[in-house]
Amino acid sequence: MATTEIREADWIKQSETREVMTALETACPGGNRFVGGCVRNTLLGQPVADIDIATRLLPEDTLAAMKAAGIRAIPTGIEHGTITAVCRGIPYEITTLRRDVETDGRRAVVAFTEEWAEDAMRRDFRINALYVDPDGEIYEPVPGGLEDIEARRVAFIGEAEERLREDHLRNLRFFRFTAWYADEVDQTGLRACETLRDGLKQIAVERIWKELLKLLDAPSPYAAVKAMTEAGVTSVLLPEALSQDRLSGLEAIENRLGKREDGFLRFLMLCPADKEIAGGIASRLRFSGAERDRLIRFAKAANRFAPDMTEADLKAAIYRVGSEAAQDALLWRMAGEPEADWSHAITLARSWTPPVFPVKGKDLLEGGMAPGPDVGRRLKAMEEAWIANGFELPEG
Repeated sequence: MATTEIREADWIKQSETREVMTALETACPGGNRFVGGCVRNTLLGQPVADIDIATRLLPEDTLAAMKAAGIRAIPTGIEHGTITAVCRGIPYEITTLRRDVETDGRRAVVAFTEEWAEDAMRRDFRINALYVDPDGEIYEPVPGGLEDIEARRVAFIGEAEERLREDHLRNLRFFRFTAWYADEVDQTGLRACETLRDGLKQIAVERIWKELLKLLDAPSPYAAVKAMTEAGVTSVLLPEALSQDRLSGLEAIENRLGKREDGFLRFLMLCPADKEIAGGIASRLRFSGAERDRLIRFAKAANRFAPDMTEADLKAAIYRVGSEAAQDALLWRMAGEPEADWSHAITLARSWTPPVFPVKGKDLLEGGMAPGPDVGRRLKAMEEAWIANGFELPEG
């Protein structure tokens, strides 16, 4: 494969990258290479978000090299060999070459090495084990990475089951990387993920949710999620999951409307519209407050809509549940009930901005009403009358 695309990439030519790499090369000539996502994404023609560097330098020597060059360095994971260099605001994760000494499916005990092949063998997929030197030359310590790039394939390094036993999160990462970078699901990897799916129960739920959301945020994750579901992996991660039908329905909606939905909305397609179940999912997966609120609001809103509602009733429902919950609920219904016409409802939910009730408690107090619970009850009655009157205050 030609290396022109690497040499001409903005991230490798930028002055900050050159400064960091020069500092490393001064300390260890020929012992430093770019690795991972920056290489993979450049070769696949996708944006590069992070720049990772592998080095033969020991962590303390990496720190010293950065200090000598006047570059800030942070020991973000020094026990595992990782230093983060920050050059004029741009971070570079620099990690000493490593080999696994011991693994238990969740974490690894590592030892430092000077062998590129040993470092490559502890990685997950062949497309993530491509290295590039400071001049843009590509190295492939593990055969198959460049071939996989050409074929747009995600395949495990070596024996798939062995890679999974080292770290069971790789099971979910297989589907995530497949969704983002592959044209089809590698069958060898799929069989291994199915066989060892219960190993995901060992992984912290926070890590599970982070990977799952990244998977669902892919431009089109549907084939990967379908394979994951058929392999029984989805049921391990989300026992409450509905069938694939609503997610397939959303895929059809996205294709028809030409609009990509976010990963969380896609996740909702797998969830039942039950607030108690929703609360259990949010608790088990350790959702943030905002994520939990969105899931609960959706669950409460989903059954408040019908395809034959008048515009006035639709606006009242959207006002009561909120625009985001209304859109989530309507898309959930639309994806699962393709025979019904939900187009007007979802268009209205996306285009109409609910007004703000113009009366406050202080207005009633200033009008002579005595403080107390009657103020709240009066406000509620006025708000209901305002909604029924088309969001206009009744005269008198």
